[in-house]
Amino acid sequence: MIDLYTAPTPNGWKASVTLEELEIPYEVRHIKILEGEQHKPEYLAINPNGRIPAIVDHDADSFKVFESGAILLYLARKSGKLLPANAKGSSLVIQWLMFQMGGVGPMMGQANVFYRYSTDKIQSVIDRYQNESKRLLTVLDNRLQDHEFLAGDFSIADIANWCWARTHAWSGVDVSDLPNLQRWLDLLSDRPACQRGVIVPEDVNELLTSGGSEKRDQFIAGARNMVTK
Repeated sequence: MIDLYTAPTPNGWKASVTLEELEIPYEVRHIKILEGEQHKPEYLAINPNGRIPAIVDHDADSFKVFESGAILLYLARKSGKLLPANAKGSSLVIQWLMFQMGGVGPMMGQANVFYRYSTDKIQSVIDRYQNESKRLLTVLDNRLQDHEFLAGDFSIADIANWCWARTHAWSGVDVSDLPNLQRWLDLLSDRPACQRGVIVPEDVNELLTSGGSEKRDQFIAGARNMVTK
């Protein structure tokens, strides 16, 4: 059994979608990041960086893994799925996984901060992160022009990038001119395991799709408080 410490964010979904795809039994431990639970000593003993997600694998002497990309690699290697065994195939998947870890996630995350959460709307900063996010999503679109998935068969590279790319509207990034990306977003959205994974530990899809609501305003206020600390 695996304990998954998570919250409803793209990085959290990366872990829960992977667990669902691999059909690995897990228990959800909801870390309420807007309330600061990620900074409590008991959680820092699992993830010293105080971020989500993290897992504890009780089938492997309660082995702890933090950092979402490391979690995906651990689970793929543990199961022998979603990551090729051969060196070239494995490297290709890891390259696109690192593309998300080093580019898509950080840039879209910063776009979220300055476009959604910050009270100081500095347009040049917003433009910087939205434009870079769009550039990176365009790289995915170009890759997907001649590939059904990012790295051969469906893999953890697709999961990692999809969990972030699907939230492009929250970052204020229009992808209507990226048809290959849209095809791939829809393809993964139709997968039952992906559908299950993105409602862990709670369903916040309404926040990403509705025009405006009290719940959305409350979330933004909580996120603003968190990112300014």
